[in-house]
Amino acid sequence: MHVHILGIAGTFMGGVAALAKAAGFRVTGSDRNVYPPMSTQLAALGIEFTEGYGEEQLKVRPDLVIVGNALSRGMPVVEAMLDAELAYVSGPQWLAEHVLRGSHVLAVAGTHGKTTTASMLAWILEHAGLEPGFLIGGVPSNFGSTARMGSCGAGGRASLFVIEADEYDTAFFDKRAKFVHYRPRTVILNNLEYDHADIYPDLAAIRRQFHQLLRTVPGSGRIVQNGDDAELEATIAAGCWTPRETFSLSRADSEWSARSAPGSAWGEFTVLKAQRDVARIRWPLLGEHNVMNAIAAIAAAHQAGVAPERAALALSEFKGVKRRMEIRGVAGGVTVYDDFAHHPTAIEATLKALRARLPKARIVAVLEPRSNTMKLGVHRDQLAPALAQADSAWLLNSPDLGWDLPAALAALGARAHFAGSVDALVAGLTAQSLPGDQLLVMSNGGFGGLHDKLLAALEARGPTRAEGSA
Repeated sequence: MHVHILGIAGTFMGGVAALAKAAGFRVTGSDRNVYPPMSTQLAALGIEFTEGYGEEQLKVRPDLVIVGNALSRGMPVVEAMLDAELAYVSGPQWLAEHVLRGSHVLAVAGTHGKTTTASMLAWILEHAGLEPGFLIGGVPSNFGSTARMGSCGAGGRASLFVIEADEYDTAFFDKRAKFVHYRPRTVILNNLEYDHADIYPDLAAIRRQFHQLLRTVPGSGRIVQNGDDAELEATIAAGCWTPRETFSLSRADSEWSARSAPGSAWGEFTVLKAQRDVARIRWPLLGEHNVMNAIAAIAAAHQAGVAPERAALALSEFKGVKRRMEIRGVAGGVTVYDDFAHHPTAIEATLKALRARLPKARIVAVLEPRSNTMKLGVHRDQLAPALAQADSAWLLNSPDLGWDLPAALAALGARAHFAGSVDALVAGLTAQSLPGDQLLVMSNGGFGGLHDKLLAALEARGPTRAEGSA
């Protein structure tokens, strides 16, 4: 069977493509603005894809079109698909019907931390010899790809399947959240905040989608819930039919918690279950938010039969996720990181984690306000506080932003800098960066290739005055 995937270079749809290829389907696709890591993953799999959404994309005459949620009515390829009465389906529905059914699905949901937590969970299960299938919205470094089928159980489906459960809408013809299709047996609820302002009018609308997810979890399953999150508690209060376990770093009544080793900045910590020490982890990851991700993953893996001490061994070997505090390079003594943070909460947590690990370093935040929610200005009042941990902040002030970015960051004073283009950002950062600086680049897109341009410019700059006098 030949499936053609519209939006194939998105992390989710690219994962669907990999799974379809592994299942024996002929796979082609199309997309716009294709860049790594998905472009390289598709090429490595030998999946043909073309640029654009013109009606000519359907000349390959597929048996089925799998439609990504980036597609909308009015696009030539969508109109041609409907006019030709081709068979079509959403990515989440195809996944549910062809991959997830019959598996023990472990879903990771929440506004923040889904990709990292799902990657941790998949690696714990892999380390324990369970060979899970997975589809994750990023590239876990322990695996090197966003998706795989995993070892098969009854019916040829993966016995265990870890999925990043996104609350974004499914497709232009199905406005439910993606995760309502997945029918998980184990669910991690990391947190719940307002996001996706282009889809949801308010937080209550997102909460309703999360409650729809809870309605699909069987009574014999398990919900692993952030015990510190009031919005999740309100969601649970609307009705819950599944046993719960909470995780927290502050509440004594949580089933799962953790305690940092003195002076380690969470580089070493003890995991507790019911206030009893059950495991110890030493790792290179940064921040309390990643410790929360870890104990959630350990709790979920416990439902699949993995003991906490075995899970801790796996996490001690966890290599992180591409674009999550990933060091892209060092040039001229300046370290350049790549991070996916784009919501104020994630921006603040990432900066706080880097500050805790490098308290004396000069940290420069570099941000592209690119998400639809950010472009609509929903979080403008939270942006300056989120960036407060940085010694300096540089932002791309794009003409399509639609609101006054400098005014929103007035509280940062001279620490805030703005540029109208990526090249101008590179020039400004190159001129002002000093050896030892930590440049944290944050965007949920490719940022116009800024990372490579910046490293090249820093390398070409030669010794700075500070270097020459050292």
